[in-house]
Amino acid sequence: MKCLIIEDEMLAAERLELILKQYDPSIVNVGILDSVEESVNWFRKNPPPDFILMDIQLADGSAFEIFNQIKISTPVIFTTAFDQYALEAFKVLSIDYLLKPVSLQALSQAIDKLRMLQRGNNAQVIDYNRIAQLLSDSSGYKTRFAGRSGSKLHFIETKAISFFEADNKVVYLIQMDGNRYLVDQTLEELETILDPKLFFRINRSVIIHVSSITQVKPFLNSRLKALLKSGVKTEEVIISRERVNEFKKWAES
Repeated sequence: MKCLIIEDEMLAAERLELILKQYDPSIVNVGILDSVEESVNWFRKNPPPDFILMDIQLADGSAFEIFNQIKISTPVIFTTAFDQYALEAFKVLSIDYLLKPVSLQALSQAIDKLRMLQRGNNAQVIDYNRIAQLLSDSSGYKTRFAGRSGSKLHFIETKAISFFEADNKVVYLIQMDGNRYLVDQTLEELETILDPKLFFRINRSVIIHVSSITQVKPFLNSRLKALLKSGVKTEEVIISRERVNEFKKWAES
């Protein structure tokens, strides 16, 4: 069998490759794509694989935009960080999905189901636009992140995050308990996948979680200083003058 992986998080893509080999070494991965544009171009130039492992949120938009541009009849096993409400859409429409972080057991069950359907010639006509419509009723925001510490990979729920901080081109995730991890996303990318009711970008380098704020007080030049939970110590971050008014509206919403 040939598989195509469409996933914009390289660590997640590498994990899928690894557990595919553990499940069945004979499965050939024909490529890893990270965007809608790259995926559309690939399908226009290559024969279809036997199945696709596809993340829903890609580097340049929703994966469902791919189906709006080209016709795909290849079976798709989605990988997603959507909440349980959104996943009901897949169950109702008999779509396989893997909740991140993907486990070997979950992947095995999904491919076993796919093979069973193929053997029985029970190919299903999937209305991807309908799925996209159902998913739009849920938040669709990221609920879990993969953070790196040395050679180890940790999975962190968004509710445990205090703030994100950029240092040059490196972005750190800082937990409420003070642990720090590297993440692959830029702050600009984070702004598109984080729930804006919970997270706010206070300056060019920092995005904070509302639950991490312990105090906000005036600072020089019409700015504000926020004190954030970070383990046994408190982190001090500056809310830029340009963001003060928006921050106040966000904090009161």
